[in-house]
Formats: sequence, structure tokens, C-alpha cells
Amino acid sequence: MHTISPWAATVHADLENSTVIWEKEFKNYTFQAFNTGDSLWIVSSWPDRGKMAFRAAFGMNSCFEVTNLLDDGALLVINLETRLGKYEVCVTFPDSDAVLLHYTTSFKANIPLLIPFWPRDIIAVTKQGNVENTNGTIHMNQMGSRSGILLASMTKPKTGSVFYFQNLGSLSPYCEATGTMLDDTIGGTWPEIGFQLPVTKEKPLPSDKAYIISDAYILFSEETIDNEIQETQQFLNNLAEVYKLLPHPEVIYHNWPDITQYCLNDLQQSKGCWTQTNGNSYLNAYLCDYDTPAEVMVQLAVLMPLNELKDWYGETHPMYNELLEAIEQFYDPKVKTMNRWLPELSDKLDKSEEQKQEMVMDSWYLHHPLMNLARLALNGEKKAEELVLKSIEFAIKVAHHFDYEWPVFYKMDTLEVIKKETEPGKGGEKDVPGSYAHLMLLIFRLTKNKRYLREAEKAVKKLVGCGFNILYQANNTAFAAGALLELYKITNKKEYLDLSYACLACLFKNMQIWDCQYGFGKNYPNYFSVFPLNNAPYTAAYEEMEVYAGLSEYLIQSEAIELLPSLKILIPEFLKYAVSRLPYYYPTKLPEDMISEEVKTGEIVKELWIPVEDLYNGWEKSGQVGQEVYGAGVGFGVLTRQYHKVKEEEFLLFSDYPITNLKKSKKTLTFTVLGTQIFECNLKVIFPKKLKLQIEIIADKNSINASEIKAEQISYKIAGGSRVKMTW
Repeated sequence: MHTISPWAATVHADLENSTVIWEKEFKNYTFQAFNTGDSLWIVSSWPDRGKMAFRAAFGMNSCFEVTNLLDDGALLVINLETRLGKYEVCVTFPDSDAVLLHYTTSFKANIPLLIPFWPRDIIAVTKQGNVENTNGTIHMNQMGSRSGILLASMTKPKTGSVFYFQNLGSLSPYCEATGTMLDDTIGGTWPEIGFQLPVTKEKPLPSDKAYIISDAYILFSEETIDNEIQETQQFLNNLAEVYKLLPHPEVIYHNWPDITQYCLNDLQQSKGCWTQTNGNSYLNAYLCDYDTPAEVMVQLAVLMPLNELKDWYGETHPMYNELLEAIEQFYDPKVKTMNRWLPELSDKLDKSEEQKQEMVMDSWYLHHPLMNLARLALNGEKKAEELVLKSIEFAIKVAHHFDYEWPVFYKMDTLEVIKKETEPGKGGEKDVPGSYAHLMLLIFRLTKNKRYLREAEKAVKKLVGCGFNILYQANNTAFAAGALLELYKITNKKEYLDLSYACLACLFKNMQIWDCQYGFGKNYPNYFSVFPLNNAPYTAAYEEMEVYAGLSEYLIQSEAIELLPSLKILIPEFLKYAVSRLPYYYPTKLPEDMISEEVKTGEIVKELWIPVEDLYNGWEKSGQVGQEVYGAGVGFGVLTRQYHKVKEEEFLLFSDYPITNLKKSKKTLTFTVLGTQIFECNLKVIFPKKLKLQIEIIADKNSINASEIKAEQISYKIAGGSRVKMTW
């Protein structure tokens, strides 16, 4: 029996003693509305099974009077009044293959009100018996300011599952007016779960207008979730189903070729980006941080995007050779691998953090530089190939020592564990087996030695059973998803594809699919952003960039397989919004009053096109960590993925969905836009003013008219999954 609050204890009796004021049969489910005094409930009954009650409105310390009820078959509107104000509840059943309920609730106070308490809005109930005797499993729920999602199964009585999505963006005016935040608002403990309106502590809710206080989408299923593969795939499918119904903010186009040049110039010319050691130039991790020795990951985090730029431009930037020449200085002959810090400066580490000590390694960090060295080697850099092949045996030695279950920190020379778990009882860095597998597959591609393929397969077995707990750091989870997809394509073992989907579910669980338009959040687009860690309070430039790059490659590599349909919606849409959002990490794009005056590391120089590490939504200022030089490659990565040069032509082709199979024949270009027909991407032809172009676009044999024509740019809306023919 569960312990419950007074706001749940009487629900069953209240419903039993109340009259049904509205009822609807829908796809074998029954939905009923009840006015129980201080609450308006919408009760869903599964076919021949249990019930769940949704508190669509709460009267606080007053009782409701229903003043109007209008049901035209498509829309139910219930108007209610209390002594405190007026409510309006609008209920629809959106067009969907699933059983899906949507309701919004608005409230207009009669006088300015402080709201010190609000109950959860979902209660599991039974046809007979008590609320506290029900049982259920909460598979996942909102963390911090991520999407307002809860996925739960009702197991006693065995009923089914419910996917609850609160569109938190609709509540931005409420938060702006009351100074509140929407972090951790969806959760609870069984049987009292769901959304809890943020309480007002200092600023009352004004009485000037009606404010939306709930905007809920609920998807019902008769399946009770039994395992982590089912829960992660059902999560992805449900999320995509709801995503199709959400209002989506406008996508903003940015001139990434120009942004790339601004970044290159500032990175090269700003002294705060660089440090010198024994005649070699190295990038600082953070602008003007001269106290911390150079780090290998920082150099390669910029070197790899510069390598991609080299291929895109057809010329080598001077910084590329400068960084490449110095990278071998990180090789440590004591441990026969690349070290995090310059070995010759290990005595300069200030020990202010666990990793800032000689020979202390963060598990994911060992693999990350080796991945970039392997990528450089695959692109033909012999020095990178030599270094990664000299270093890889140490990575394998560590993997075997820990039996492919890595702690957080360990000593490189002794393999002594410094920190075993991320949190007590949570285990170590659980996605590292996946990023290790990704590294092994890169070396397998480089050497064709199947030993590395076998290593990858051994490692990913440790991901089995982790479900929503795989993610430690988002970019590493993205690498893991890609590695598992590659293993599936090599071996045709479906368990690898299922694990790949589990990694992607962890990523989408860690995203913010709502538009925060209160506090400082209203100064920049933040829809569909991804957080670097499960508990991180901010999004981070470099991690977002790597997730973006990883998911772009994932979509391209999955073109040849039968991909889960929900991912053909979610991945391209994430990429589209990432391309629109990422420029706002540059402080030049942000108002000065939202940049933190206090900086943890180095300095903030607002005029520089170097990204801040941290963007907070809501009421916290951004840039608290510092201006990350290692994130300078953000613009380079977008340019090389979204802009396509056409041989012997002066124009560029831009698409915010990935495009493949690009082929030119005389004055005709054909290509495939990835994604699904349900959503559209933005396609642009960009050309110099002197060039006069007459363009015809045909997508799947249908002529497409331009959506916008400018002096140097012609824009089109193209459905995902289209085969496109362009002539000029």
C-alpha cells in the first residue's frame, strides 16, 4: 500500500459521489469529466481494465461552478468559476493513429494571487477499491528543464501505459509574470504523478488576463512495458506521435559561411585563445585561462573540424598545421598513450578538481582524443595514424582491467579507481562502453584487423539492461548509438539496433522540446536543445555540436536500413533546430545583460566569435563557466554538413536536413533529402549578386515553387524523404 497525500486520499470517493458532466467513447476507451468540487477531472477508462484520472483544473481553496459546457464533437469547452477566478478547459482528441487526448487549461484570477501549493495532476484509480492499492512503474520523467514528459505503466490492476507530455512552452507567460521556472515540474511518486504547477513565492499571478496553466498531451496504450527495449522504443514512438501535433517555433536562417570566417579570424588572432610551451602553440580550453596546462582534447576538438574545413574549402588554414605539429607532445611514453595534459607541465596542475592531478584520467576522456586521431588518420593524416596506433593498446588494457565497466576517474599509471560512481548506487560512466566501441570500429576501419571489431562487440554487451540509464555524457551516447548502428550493419544482429535505439531514446529524453520564452530564455531560440549530462542545468556548445554531428551521420548511415519511423521524424527535426540555435552560443548574438559578470574560468570577451560553454534558460545568466575555445569548431561543423558546393558552379546548396546521393549532370543536380514526408526542410540556393539564376525544383515529380526570393538567395520548402531534381 502506498502512502498518499490528502489531495489523493479522497479522489476515489469524490469521483464515486460525483455526477458525470460529459462522456465520450473513443477507440474503445471511455472518457468522462467530473466536477468534484475543488477539481475538474477527466477520467480515462481502458477497455475492460483500469482507470486513470487527470486533474484538468484545480480550484485551490474554492469549489467549481460549471458555467458553460459546449461539445461540438471535435472540441469540448468547459467554463468554470470559483470565488478566486475563471477557468476554461478545452479538450480535443487529435487526429492520430494512437489514442491521444489533448487538453489546455487557462485561469484568470479575480485579484493578484500567490499560489503556495498545487497538487499533481494524474492519479491512478480503480473501478473498485482505493487509490493507494494501485501499483505502477514510472519509466522516466522530466529532469531539470528538459521536456515535460512522463512515461508510466499501471501494473495493478494490469492496465497499460501512459505517455504524458506537458507543452511547457505554453506556460512561459505564467512564469514570466510570476518569476517562476518549469524545472522538475513533471514527476511524482506512484500513485500521485504528473505535472505540478510552479508555486509563486514572491510575485503573485496578476489578474490582468487569462494564463495557460496546463497544456497536456496524453497518449494511451494497452501495453504494459516489461523491458528496457520496449520502454525506450515506445518512448521514441510516443514522442514522435506527440511531436507531430505540437506547435513548432519558426526556424531562423543564419549565414554560416560568414560565421565560420568570423570564428576563424577570432580564433587565430585573439591572444586569449593561445598559450605557448617550449616553442609550440596550443589552444587554451577557455579564453584567457593561462593557469591550466594545455589539454589534448582541446587541440583535437578544433583540429578535426579544421580538417573538415580543409576538404570543404580545398585549402589548409595555417592553424591546422600549427596544431597538428604540436599534437605529438601529448604522447606520454610512461604509459604509452596520449595523456590529457602535456606531460612536461604535469607539475603545473593545481589539483582544484579531481581530474586536475597528474595521471588522473576521466574514463570518457581517454577515448575522445583517440577518436579524433583515428578520424584524422582515416582522412589520410599519417602522424595521427602513428599516434593513435601507438596509443590504442593502453585503451584496450584499461577496458580489460575494468571488464568494460568504467569508473569515473582512475590513475593511468596504476589503474587505481579514484571515483567509482557518478552518484552513490548509480554506477560509473555507463555510455563509455559505447564510445569505446566507436573507437574500436574506427581502428577496425583503419587497420581491417577484426580484433578491434571483437573488442567493440564485447564492450557493447555492457549496455544491455541499462535502458534509460545509458547516458552519462550526451556526445558519448551519440557515438555509442552510431557504433551500435555500425555493428548492426556489419553483423545483422538486431540486438545491436535495439541498443542503438536505446541510446537515442536516452538522448531525446535529455532534450528540451519546448520553447522557453521567459526570463533570459526569451532572448534566444532554445527549442529542441540537448543537455550535456543527465543533471546538467545548462546546455553546452561543444557537446551539442558533437551530438548534432553524430546524429547527422547516424541518419546518413541508416539510409540503407529499415529505420524506426519515429527516428525519421525526430532526428531530422533536431538537426534542423540545431542549425538554427547553435549561433546563440556566440556572445555576439546575446544581449549583454544575460551574460554572467562572474566567470569560473578565464574571461568573457563579448565581441569575440568564440562560444560560451553554457546557455541557461529561464532566470539564470549564461557564460558562467567561461568562453570555450574548444567549442570554436561549432561553425565549421555546420558549414561542412549543411552547405554543399556544386562542381564548376558559383552557387551553394543549403539544406537543414541532411542530403545524400548528390549528383550533377550538366545543368541538372539530383539528390535525396532524408527524413519523412510529414515534415519539411528549408532548402536554399545561395549565389553571388552578379549571377542570374533561373531555377526549377522538382521533388518526387512535383514542381516546387520558391517560398522566398532574395537578391542572393532563393528558398524552398521540401518534404523530407524526397528525391529532388534541380535544373538551372
